[in-house]
Amino acid sequence: MAPAAGAKKQKKKWSKGKVKDKAQHAVLLDKTTSEKLYKDVQSYRLVTVATLVDRMKVNGSLARQCIADLEEKGLIKPVVTHSKMKIYSMHRLLQLSKIAETTRDPIT
Repeated sequence: MAPAAGAKKQKKKWSKGKVKDKAQHAVLLDKTTSEKLYKDVQSYRLVTVATLVDRMKVNGSLARQCIADLEEKGLIKPVVTHSKMKIYSMHRLLQLSKIAETTRDPIT
């Protein structure tokens, strides 16, 4: 019998995965990060833990505390509340969208 055609091919070499550097995110909220948070968060359309971790370079637990503080002060309001993820939006954007919905004429 003839040998199998696949026996002639070389074995596939496993590619080495990319090495990701360890993130050096802040664990404590200092004054400059706090000021940047309150200033920059007003321009965010959606606020989640992941967006704060990515943009502010803070720890995940610190991002959750910041979000709770922003919600307590009334700067953000929850849009979607789920056991795994909470999505917030600016209070001002929510008010503008509600005003836009009420001023629309119904289609007849």
